[in-house]
Amino acid sequence: MSLPRPLVLSTLVLALAACQTAPAPRPVAEPAPAPAPVAAPAGPAANDNLNAVAWVQTAEEYQLLSGQVYRAALAELDRAIKTPGWDALVPSERANPADGLPPAVIVDIDETVLDNSPYQARLVRDGASYNEVTWDGWVREEKALPVPGAVEFAQAAAARGVTMFYVSNRAAHLEEATLANLRKAGFPIESTDQFLGLGFFVEGCEQQGSEKGCRRQHVGRTHRVLMQFGDQIGDMVTIEANNPAGRKDALRPYLAWFGERWFVLPNPTYGSWEPALFNNAWELPEAERRQMKLDALKYAE
Repeated sequence: MSLPRPLVLSTLVLALAACQTAPAPRPVAEPAPAPAPVAAPAGPAANDNLNAVAWVQTAEEYQLLSGQVYRAALAELDRAIKTPGWDALVPSERANPADGLPPAVIVDIDETVLDNSPYQARLVRDGASYNEVTWDGWVREEKALPVPGAVEFAQAAAARGVTMFYVSNRAAHLEEATLANLRKAGFPIESTDQFLGLGFFVEGCEQQGSEKGCRRQHVGRTHRVLMQFGDQIGDMVTIEANNPAGRKDALRPYLAWFGERWFVLPNPTYGSWEPALFNNAWELPEAERRQMKLDALKYAE
């Protein structure tokens, strides 16, 4: 059966209208991309010296220990002055009799009378290691402060007629800045002869690297050495072999002198004790040197 023409037209119109008013299908939304991870702010690189420098700069214990060393020495000083034959040089460094010579005290400088922890702190902050350029720059700033108790002892010794000799492994070209820093800090210095730096020539004595034996002998030629102060064993006696056994051998004959003629200042930041743990092989990669230090530790079973 065919529809009448008017009815067909009406049907087509309605169908077209329906197509025009029907909503178009919505496109499916793409999933939003995940936000990029935010990188954490970079912190300072791990540094083996961080705790050591922080301890020196902030721990009351460091202040107490250093002050305790110098107070103990001052309590012995008058007895040392009055006791004939009292001498703090080992026999091999005593080239002439000490009797009748004026009294003297030998001190190391760095970490013994002057505190260089700000320089060490810079190295930690910058992820750097010691080098001569940055060290020279620090020394020339003349900003090192005195180690607790050191100035008081030095001034008390000078008041008793005792000459202080500053025997240091600072290079000779740093003498002027070093003496200026020492004077600023309050240490008694009447003559530049009181500073004996690295490279100081002692006639008739063969220098062994940076060892101080010849310079100690030089002081002993004109003075009776009552006491020696240092942050390392080598500040008081020559170490023939810088390994754990050799270091013990060097000090064993003089153990009774510690706290009487020889006085040791605490210094956990550096020293010959460290390379003794990796056979003095600074040329090894840092990771290998660290592993050798780890191997030297003693662990509870």
